Amino acid sequence: MAAISLSKVEETAPALVGAYRSAGISLTKHGLDGLRAAVYLVVDYSGSMKPYHDDGSVQALADRVLGLSAHLDDDGRVPVVFFSTDVDAVADIELAAHQGRIGKIAAGLGHMGKTSYHLAMDAVIDHYLDSGATEPALVVFQTDGGPVSKPAAERYLCKAARLPLFWQFVGFGDPHSRQFDFLRKLDELAVPGKRVVDNAGFFHAGSDPGKVPDGELYDRLVAEFPRWLAAARSAGIVRGG
Repeated sequence: MAAISLSKVEETAPALVGAYRSAGISLTKHGLDGLRAAVYLVVDYSGSMKPYHDDGSVQALADRVLGLSAHLDDDGRVPVVFFSTDVDAVADIELAAHQGRIGKIAAGLGHMGKTSYHLAMDAVIDHYLDSGATEPALVVFQTDGGPVSKPAAERYLCKAARLPLFWQFVGFGDPHSRQFDFLRKLDELAVPGKRVVDNAGFFHAGSDPGKVPDGELYDRLVAEFPRWLAAARSAGIVRGG
């Protein structure tokens, strides 16, 4: 059973009903129906991301992450970390006021800088630990390129493998760009040589990510989550069966 009912979504966020339904299909397909988990969204606010903020691609991803979260978490909101050279903002998006929310947050931010993955990861880790959550978390981490410090990003991911957080990286842009080579490397870091469990996945949403169908996006967002859950439970990182 979903954490938030269809009728509640219809009442509070009617524009997301289609996404909510598609998310439910993907969760069931991947054996995750009834799972409870926190959901985070990390948004790249570096300079090269301006076209994707301007054309609504980031807002579209946020809306669809909310549709997914409604199945997994009953509070109707998703914490969002905006990052560039530093962490630019930590805010919430919620079902009851989702429309245009990404643009409203971004309007209050300053210069679009570079791309510091590890600072965004640190902000998510702090938020999760401070929240007192006991459920696992799915972190949707959107970016259009590699980080300014690859060693720092790798170090944070490996340390975070001991926490109940799964990092699903989503690439915006040319799938053949060398900018994404590092994310492919992160996705394949050795277990247990580098990290205790495989705690990350990566896929491209392409150069026009808003046009990826809901069903395809959700399948790719959650495809690796069940394998991580099983490994994390076996390692005692996630409680329960």
